[in-house]
Order: sequence, then C-alpha cells, then structure tokens
Amino acid sequence: MAQRIGLFGGTFDPVHNGHLSIAESFLQSGLIDELWVLLTPFPPHKQDVNQTPYDTRLQLLETAFEGISNLSIKTIENRLPKPSYSVQTIRHLKGEYPDATFYYCMGEDSLAYFHTWKYYTEILEECDLLVAKRPGVSHDEVEDQILRSTHFVSHTPLEISSSSIKEQIQKGDSIAGLVPKSVHKIIE
Repeated sequence: MAQRIGLFGGTFDPVHNGHLSIAESFLQSGLIDELWVLLTPFPPHKQDVNQTPYDTRLQLLETAFEGISNLSIKTIENRLPKPSYSVQTIRHLKGEYPDATFYYCMGEDSLAYFHTWKYYTEILEECDLLVAKRPGVSHDEVEDQILRSTHFVSHTPLEISSSSIKEQIQKGDSIAGLVPKSVHKIIE
C-alpha cells in the first residue's frame, strides 16, 4: 500500500502551540501515515521584512516537534528555485517519491482563500487537501472544485497566531503557554 503523506507548510515564525495541535489532528485523522512539516524560506505572498532568519525558525521547529512520532521536518523548499510555490514543492516530492500519496494540509481558515493561491488548480491536480475544521466556518464561498478535493479532519483550534506572538515579544510581554516550553526557553 502506498505511503500517505501530509504536507504541512508554513513560515512558522514562530512555531506555536496551535501548530502542534493541528499537526496532532492531522496525524490522528487516520488519513495519513506521516506528516512532513515544510519550512518555507520566503513565502511569495508575504513580504515580511521582519521575518526571523530561516536557520533560527528551523531550530525552533525541530525543537517544538521533537519526539512526535511519524512527523518529520523537511527543508526541501529552501533548496528549490525561488520564489517557491506549493505546487513546485508537491511536484518535486511526487518525483522523488512516486509511490507515495500526498495530501496538502491546512487549517480551515486557509481554505476560505485557497482559490487566491497561485496555481491552486494545479495543486488540486497533484493532490487532495486535508483541512482541519474550525467551528462555525462556512464553506458557502468555497468553489465546488476545491471542496471535491477536500477531506476534513476533526480539530479544536487554539486561538494563537504567530503575528500576535511576535507583537507580544516586541512589547516585552510573556509568551509562556503560547509556544512549547522548549521554544520558549530559546526565544526568551
């Protein structure tokens, strides 16, 4: 049987407890055998001049996800031509692992604007989506083509964002409880 691999990409700047929670939901769904966390060097849709250096974000990711079974941190996007779009990563991985079945993983908040992603129809041609549900989110505005390729995963989201954590750090406020303890030790 083909290995079923979830691809969970992001800048993870910084990685937080919400990322760990959603990763656990993907892994517990029974729809994938492994979850590969893809660290994005410079996402084309975000021009954050204050982005934390790649190597620092990688260190924090490795620390945060250490010891979680069937989860690997992958740096493939750092080696692909820039700008790096998700479809390029998926195609590259499908070439390297032709027997695997890939799922692109995201939160339900991202599904609402997935149709704005560059090459989103090509992503759907390459793999299905694995989407972590959020209570009260409507799919009325999501295209049928996208919904036909979407598998929903039970999830109780944590209301945490990387941008709000960065703001708290800049103000000198504590981020304890928002990030894993191992990450908190490195950041503070």
